[in-house]
Amino acid sequence: MRSSTLFQRINLHQRPAHVRLSASPGAKGSRREPNGRCVPPSDSVVEFGAYIGGKRVDVPGIPEAVTLVREHNAASETGGAYVWVGLHEPDAPEVGWLAEIFGLHPLAVEDAVKAHQRPKVERYGDSLFVVLKTVAYLDHDEPDDSHQIIATGEIMVFVGSDFVVTVRHGEQCPLADVRRRLEDKPKLLARGPSSVLHAIADHVVDRYLSVSDLMQAELEEVEAAVFADVSSRDISRIYQLKREMIEMKRAVTPLQTPFNALPTRRMIPSEMREYFRDVVDHLSRVCEQVESSNELCNSILQAALARSNALANEDMRKISAWVAIISVPTMIAGIYGMNFRHMPELSAIWGYPVVLGFMLVVCSLLYRGFRRNSWL
Repeated sequence: MRSSTLFQRINLHQRPAHVRLSASPGAKGSRREPNGRCVPPSDSVVEFGAYIGGKRVDVPGIPEAVTLVREHNAASETGGAYVWVGLHEPDAPEVGWLAEIFGLHPLAVEDAVKAHQRPKVERYGDSLFVVLKTVAYLDHDEPDDSHQIIATGEIMVFVGSDFVVTVRHGEQCPLADVRRRLEDKPKLLARGPSSVLHAIADHVVDRYLSVSDLMQAELEEVEAAVFADVSSRDISRIYQLKREMIEMKRAVTPLQTPFNALPTRRMIPSEMREYFRDVVDHLSRVCEQVESSNELCNSILQAALARSNALANEDMRKISAWVAIISVPTMIAGIYGMNFRHMPELSAIWGYPVVLGFMLVVCSLLYRGFRRNSWL
C-alpha cells in the first residue's frame, strides 16, 4: 500500500528546478550539522560528490552540490557536470528528501524504498530508473537448508542529465571500489552520468560471471560425487544448488532484453554506446552459462535419482540373495523340527552329518551362482 506521506513529499518533483533548490536546504526531514553540511535525516548516505570535467569537487552538502553543478551546466556550452549520491537501505523520508532535489518520479521512488523489485530499465521523463540484482557467492563447506549458497541484493540507479542516485539494498556488491576506479579515469568520468551507470552495470555483471563460474565448479564437484564408486546420494545438496541456480536465473535473465535496447536510448551518448554493448556481451555470456548450468543441474539431479534407485535395487538384490541362501537350511531344519515319530532319517547313524553337508553344499552352490551374476 502506498504511503500518502511519501507521495505528499515526493510529488514535489513537478516543481521547477529553482524552487526545489531553494527549498531543499531547509526541507522537512533534513538537518544541518555544525560545520554547515546539509544531509538527510539519517546515516544511509554512503557518499556523495560533484563531478565537473571528470574531477571531483568538494562541496559541503548535496543541495550545494546540485546548485554548483547546475550553475556550471547553465554557464557552460558543453555541460557534463553532475552529482553522484550513494545510499544504502534508506528510509522513505530520505528518498523523499532526494526526490525533492532531483525531481525523481514517485513510482520509481516507491520501488527504491520497498526494494525486492524485478530487474528492469524504465524511463521516467528525462531520467532512467535501473534495477539490478546483485549476487554474492557464500562459501560453505557443508551447505544445508539454513545456509544459502548465493546471497542476493539490489541496486537501484536513478540517472538524469545532471545526477546519479544509487540506492543499494543488502550487503553484497558495495560501490565504493567502483567510485574509486572511476575517479581514477577522469576522461571516462567526464562523459556524464552514463559513465557511472556503465561502471555500475559492468561491476554487477562481472560479479555475475565470477559467481556463475563458482557455481559451475560446485556443480562439477557434485557431478563427480554422484558418479563416484561410493556415492553419498546427497539429493538435498543438489536440490539446494538447483534452487540457487533458479535464483541466479531470476537475477540475470530479465536484464537481457532491456540491456540490449539500452545502447540505443537517447540518453546514452554515442561515445558510451560501445561500452554498454560490451556489458551486453558479458551479460549474454552469463545468461548462456546460467542456462547451461541450470540444464546441467537438472541432468545431475536426474542422474542422482537414477543412481540412487540403482543402488537401492542393488541392495535389494543382495538382500534377496542372502535370503535365498538362508532359506535352504531353514527349510531343512524346519522339516526335521516337525517331530513326527515315523521319519526314516531320524534313525540313520549318518543322518545328522549328511544333512549338514547337504545344507553346506546347496548354500555354497547358491552363493557361487549369485556371485557369478553379480548379486553378491
